[in-house]
Amino acid sequence: MTSRDHDDDTPPPQRLLDRIEGYYDAVPRTSARAEDFGALTLFVREGQGWPFYARPTLGSGAVPNADDVERVRARQRELGAPESFEWVAETAPGLRAAVEAAGLVVHEHPLMALAGDTVAGPAPVGARVRIIGPEDPVLPSALAVPHLAFAEPGTGIGTAGADELAQAARTAAGDGTVERVTARMRAGLTVVAAAVSESVALCSGQHQPVGEVTEVVGVGTLPSARRRGLGIAVTAALVEDARARGVNTVFLSAGDEDVARIYARVGFRHIATALIAEPPA
Repeated sequence: MTSRDHDDDTPPPQRLLDRIEGYYDAVPRTSARAEDFGALTLFVREGQGWPFYARPTLGSGAVPNADDVERVRARQRELGAPESFEWVAETAPGLRAAVEAAGLVVHEHPLMALAGDTVAGPAPVGARVRIIGPEDPVLPSALAVPHLAFAEPGTGIGTAGADELAQAARTAAGDGTVERVTARMRAGLTVVAAAVSESVALCSGQHQPVGEVTEVVGVGTLPSARRRGLGIAVTAALVEDARARGVNTVFLSAGDEDVARIYARVGFRHIATALIAEPPA
Protein backbone atom coordinates (compact mmCIF):
# COMPACT_ATOMS: atom_id res chain seq x y z
CA MET A 1 0.00 0.00 0.00
CA THR A 2 1.30 3.45 -0.86
CA SER A 3 0.27 6.75 0.68
CA ARG A 4 -2.34 7.15 -2.08
CA ASP A 5 -3.98 3.75 -1.68
CA HIS A 6 -6.90 4.79 0.52
CA ASP A 7 -10.14 2.84 0.65
CA ASP A 8 -12.07 5.64 -1.08
CA ASP A 9 -9.19 6.55 -3.44
CA THR A 10 -9.24 10.16 -2.25
CA PRO A 11 -6.39 12.17 -0.71
CA PRO A 12 -6.30 12.54 3.08
CA PRO A 13 -8.13 15.60 4.44
CA GLN A 14 -5.73 18.50 4.59
CA ARG A 15 -7.15 19.62 7.92
CA LEU A 16 -6.12 16.31 9.49
CA LEU A 17 -2.57 16.58 8.15
CA ASP A 18 -2.41 20.19 9.34
CA ARG A 19 -3.36 19.07 12.85
CA ILE A 20 -0.67 16.40 12.77
CA GLU A 21 1.94 18.89 11.54
CA GLY A 22 1.05 21.24 14.38
CA TYR A 23 1.39 18.36 16.82
CA TYR A 24 4.79 17.33 15.46
CA ASP A 25 6.00 20.88 16.02
CA ALA A 26 4.47 21.23 19.49
CA VAL A 27 5.26 17.93 21.21
CA PRO A 28 9.09 18.18 21.23
CA ARG A 29 8.92 21.67 22.75
CA THR A 30 7.88 20.18 26.11
CA SER A 31 11.39 18.79 26.58
CA ALA A 32 13.58 20.32 23.86
CA ARG A 33 14.70 23.65 22.50
CA ALA A 34 14.10 24.54 18.85
CA GLU A 35 16.98 25.83 16.70
CA ASP A 36 15.97 27.70 13.54
CA PHE A 37 17.60 26.76 10.24
CA GLY A 38 15.14 28.56 7.99
CA ALA A 39 13.29 25.86 6.09
CA LEU A 40 14.24 23.32 8.80
CA THR A 41 13.94 23.27 12.59
CA LEU A 42 16.22 21.19 14.78
CA PHE A 43 14.83 20.06 18.14
CA VAL A 44 17.54 19.56 20.74
CA ARG A 45 16.73 17.45 23.79
CA GLU A 46 17.06 19.21 27.14
CA GLY A 47 18.22 16.67 29.71
CA GLN A 48 17.93 12.89 29.50
CA GLY A 49 15.78 10.98 27.07
CA TRP A 50 15.57 9.84 23.48
CA PRO A 51 17.16 12.46 21.19
CA PHE A 52 14.96 14.45 18.86
CA TYR A 53 15.26 15.20 15.14
CA ALA A 54 15.07 17.93 12.53
CA ARG A 55 11.91 18.51 10.50
CA PRO A 56 10.44 21.12 8.14
CA THR A 57 9.75 24.43 9.85
CA LEU A 58 6.03 24.73 10.55
CA GLY A 59 4.39 27.24 8.21
CA SER A 60 7.63 28.11 6.39
CA GLY A 61 6.57 26.98 2.94
CA ALA A 62 10.23 26.98 1.88
CA VAL A 63 11.61 23.85 0.23
CA PRO A 64 14.86 22.76 1.93
CA ASN A 65 17.82 21.93 -0.30
CA ALA A 66 20.88 19.72 0.27
CA ASP A 67 22.84 22.65 1.70
CA ASP A 68 20.13 23.26 4.30
CA VAL A 69 20.29 19.59 5.25
CA GLU A 70 24.08 19.68 5.53
CA ARG A 71 23.96 22.71 7.84
CA VAL A 72 21.62 20.88 10.18
CA ARG A 73 23.73 17.72 10.04
CA ALA A 74 26.84 19.71 10.98
CA ARG A 75 24.99 21.09 14.01
CA GLN A 76 23.78 17.61 14.98
CA ARG A 77 27.35 16.30 14.84
CA GLU A 78 28.50 19.24 16.95
CA LEU A 79 25.87 18.38 19.56
CA GLY A 80 26.58 14.65 19.41
CA ALA A 81 22.97 14.09 18.32
CA PRO A 82 21.79 11.57 15.70
CA GLU A 83 21.69 12.97 12.16
CA SER A 84 17.98 12.28 11.90
CA PHE A 85 15.19 14.00 9.97
CA GLU A 86 11.48 13.21 10.24
CA TRP A 87 8.58 14.52 8.17
CA VAL A 88 5.36 13.64 6.33
CA ALA A 89 5.85 12.99 2.62
CA GLU A 90 2.61 14.65 1.57
CA THR A 91 3.22 17.91 3.46
CA ALA A 92 6.90 18.38 2.51
CA PRO A 93 7.31 16.59 -0.84
CA GLY A 94 10.58 18.35 -1.73
CA LEU A 95 12.55 17.30 1.34
CA ARG A 96 13.18 13.72 0.27
CA ALA A 97 15.27 14.76 -2.72
CA ALA A 98 17.29 17.12 -0.51
CA VAL A 99 18.14 14.56 2.16
CA GLU A 100 18.98 11.91 -0.42
CA ALA A 101 21.24 14.39 -2.23
CA ALA A 102 22.97 14.92 1.12
CA GLY A 103 23.67 11.19 1.37
CA LEU A 104 20.98 10.14 3.83
CA VAL A 105 18.81 7.04 3.58
CA VAL A 106 15.02 7.45 3.77
CA HIS A 107 12.72 4.93 5.47
CA GLU A 108 8.96 4.89 4.85
CA HIS A 109 6.34 4.17 7.51
CA PRO A 110 2.55 4.12 7.13
CA LEU A 111 1.00 7.14 8.87
CA MET A 112 -2.39 6.16 10.23
CA ALA A 113 -5.25 8.00 11.93
CA LEU A 114 -8.18 6.64 13.87
CA ALA A 115 -11.41 6.69 11.87
CA GLY A 116 -14.21 6.82 14.44
CA ASP A 117 -13.82 4.64 17.52
CA THR A 118 -11.62 1.59 17.88
CA VAL A 119 -13.10 -1.77 17.01
CA ALA A 120 -12.89 -4.09 19.99
CA GLY A 121 -10.66 -7.06 19.25
CA PRO A 122 -10.61 -10.44 20.98
CA ALA A 123 -9.65 -10.47 24.65
CA PRO A 124 -5.87 -10.69 25.09
CA VAL A 125 -4.54 -14.06 26.15
CA GLY A 126 -2.85 -14.40 29.52
CA ALA A 127 -2.75 -10.75 30.58
CA ARG A 128 -4.90 -7.89 31.89
CA VAL A 129 -4.65 -4.51 30.20
CA ARG A 130 -4.72 -1.31 32.25
CA ILE A 131 -3.48 2.26 32.37
CA ILE A 132 -0.31 2.43 34.47
CA GLY A 133 0.05 5.14 37.11
CA PRO A 134 3.32 6.85 38.04
CA GLU A 135 3.62 4.87 41.29
CA ASP A 136 2.70 1.50 39.77
CA PRO A 137 5.45 -1.10 40.38
CA VAL A 138 4.82 -2.42 36.85
CA LEU A 139 6.11 0.85 35.33
CA PRO A 140 9.81 -0.17 34.95
CA SER A 141 8.91 -3.27 32.94
CA ALA A 142 6.31 -1.29 30.96
CA LEU A 143 9.00 1.18 29.90
CA ALA A 144 11.50 -1.59 29.18
CA VAL A 145 9.46 -3.99 27.08
CA PRO A 146 9.22 -1.86 23.89
CA HIS A 147 13.03 -1.70 23.68
CA LEU A 148 13.17 -5.49 23.58
CA ALA A 149 10.33 -5.54 21.06
CA PHE A 150 12.02 -3.09 18.69
CA ALA A 151 15.31 -4.96 18.96
CA GLU A 152 13.50 -7.95 17.40
CA PRO A 153 11.21 -6.26 14.85
CA GLY A 154 8.31 -7.94 13.16
CA THR A 155 5.19 -9.72 14.31
CA GLY A 156 6.55 -13.25 14.74
CA ILE A 157 7.36 -14.85 18.09
CA GLY A 158 10.93 -13.99 19.11
CA THR A 159 13.52 -15.02 21.66
CA ALA A 160 13.66 -12.27 24.29
CA GLY A 161 11.70 -13.34 27.34
CA ALA A 162 11.37 -12.96 31.10
CA ASP A 163 15.09 -12.85 31.90
CA GLU A 164 15.83 -10.18 29.33
CA LEU A 165 12.82 -8.17 30.47
CA ALA A 166 13.89 -8.29 34.11
CA GLN A 167 17.33 -6.97 33.18
CA ALA A 168 15.89 -4.24 30.97
CA ALA A 169 13.49 -3.19 33.74
CA ARG A 170 16.39 -2.87 36.19
CA THR A 171 18.20 -0.70 33.67
CA ALA A 172 15.14 1.54 33.19
CA ALA A 173 14.81 1.94 36.95
CA GLY A 174 18.47 2.84 37.36
CA ASP A 175 19.26 5.12 34.40
CA GLY A 176 16.69 7.84 35.02
CA THR A 177 14.13 6.59 32.50
CA VAL A 178 11.44 5.84 35.10
CA GLU A 179 11.98 9.15 36.86
CA ARG A 180 11.78 11.11 33.60
CA VAL A 181 8.63 9.39 32.35
CA THR A 182 7.00 9.63 35.78
CA ALA A 183 7.42 13.42 35.68
CA ARG A 184 5.77 13.52 32.24
CA MET A 185 2.92 11.32 33.44
CA ARG A 186 2.22 13.60 36.38
CA ALA A 187 2.24 16.60 34.05
CA GLY A 188 -0.31 14.95 31.75
CA LEU A 189 2.17 14.74 28.87
CA THR A 190 2.47 10.95 28.70
CA VAL A 191 0.01 8.13 29.35
CA VAL A 192 1.23 4.51 29.63
CA ALA A 193 -0.88 1.39 29.13
CA ALA A 194 0.31 -2.17 29.63
CA ALA A 195 -0.80 -5.77 29.36
CA VAL A 196 0.21 -7.19 32.73
CA SER A 197 0.78 -10.79 33.79
CA GLU A 198 2.14 -11.74 37.22
CA SER A 199 3.09 -8.11 37.97
CA VAL A 200 5.15 -7.78 34.77
CA ALA A 201 4.29 -5.87 31.58
CA LEU A 202 4.30 -8.20 28.56
CA CYS A 203 3.28 -5.38 26.23
CA SER A 204 3.04 -1.62 26.63
CA GLY A 205 2.59 1.62 24.76
CA GLN A 206 2.07 5.32 25.29
CA HIS A 207 0.13 8.26 23.99
CA GLN A 208 1.25 11.84 24.37
CA PRO A 209 -1.62 14.33 24.26
CA VAL A 210 -1.21 17.94 23.17
CA GLY A 211 -4.58 19.68 23.24
CA GLU A 212 -7.04 17.69 21.12
CA VAL A 213 -4.37 15.65 19.30
CA THR A 214 -2.34 12.68 20.47
CA GLU A 215 0.06 10.17 18.97
CA VAL A 216 0.17 6.52 20.01
CA VAL A 217 3.83 5.60 20.30
CA GLY A 218 6.09 2.78 21.39
CA VAL A 219 3.57 -0.07 21.37
CA GLY A 220 5.72 -3.17 21.72
CA THR A 221 5.23 -6.75 22.91
CA LEU A 222 7.84 -8.93 24.56
CA PRO A 223 9.01 -11.05 21.60
CA SER A 224 8.34 -14.35 23.36
CA ALA A 225 4.75 -13.20 24.17
CA ARG A 226 3.63 -12.20 20.67
CA ARG A 227 0.56 -13.52 18.85
CA ARG A 228 -1.73 -13.13 21.89
CA GLY A 229 -3.57 -9.94 20.88
CA LEU A 230 -1.69 -7.87 23.46
CA GLY A 231 -0.69 -5.03 21.12
CA ILE A 232 -4.24 -4.52 19.89
CA ALA A 233 -5.59 -4.50 23.45
CA VAL A 234 -2.97 -1.98 24.63
CA THR A 235 -3.69 0.28 21.64
CA ALA A 236 -7.42 0.14 22.35
CA ALA A 237 -6.80 1.10 26.00
CA LEU A 238 -4.70 4.08 24.93
CA VAL A 239 -7.40 5.25 22.52
CA GLU A 240 -10.07 4.89 25.20
CA ASP A 241 -7.98 7.01 27.57
CA ALA A 242 -7.36 9.62 24.87
CA ARG A 243 -11.08 9.91 24.12
CA ALA A 244 -11.82 10.30 27.83
CA ARG A 245 -9.39 13.24 27.88
CA GLY A 246 -11.25 15.00 25.06
CA VAL A 247 -8.80 14.11 22.29
CA ASN A 248 -10.44 14.00 18.86
CA THR A 249 -7.43 13.21 16.63
CA VAL A 250 -5.48 10.01 17.37
CA PHE A 251 -2.72 8.94 15.02
CA LEU A 252 0.38 6.75 14.84
CA SER A 253 3.21 5.63 12.58
CA ALA A 254 3.34 1.89 11.93
CA GLY A 255 6.69 0.16 11.66
CA ASP A 256 5.80 -1.53 8.39
CA GLU A 257 2.85 -2.75 6.35
CA ASP A 258 2.42 -5.91 8.44
CA VAL A 259 2.09 -3.83 11.59
CA ALA A 260 -0.19 -1.39 9.76
CA ARG A 261 -2.59 -4.23 8.98
CA ILE A 262 -2.85 -4.97 12.70
CA TYR A 263 -3.72 -1.36 13.51
CA ALA A 264 -6.25 -1.33 10.67
CA ARG A 265 -8.14 -4.10 12.46
CA VAL A 266 -8.86 -1.73 15.36
CA GLY A 267 -9.98 1.25 13.28
CA PHE A 268 -6.87 3.09 12.08
CA ARG A 269 -6.63 3.97 8.40
CA HIS A 270 -3.63 4.79 6.24
CA ILE A 271 -3.66 8.54 5.51
CA ALA A 272 -0.09 9.39 4.46
CA THR A 273 3.55 8.31 4.68
CA ALA A 274 5.88 9.23 7.54
CA LEU A 275 9.52 9.47 6.44
CA ILE A 276 12.67 9.13 8.54
CA ALA A 277 16.09 9.95 7.08
CA GLU A 278 19.42 8.97 8.63
CA PRO A 279 22.96 8.19 7.52
CA PRO A 280 23.62 4.79 5.92
CA ALA A 281 24.38 2.00 8.37
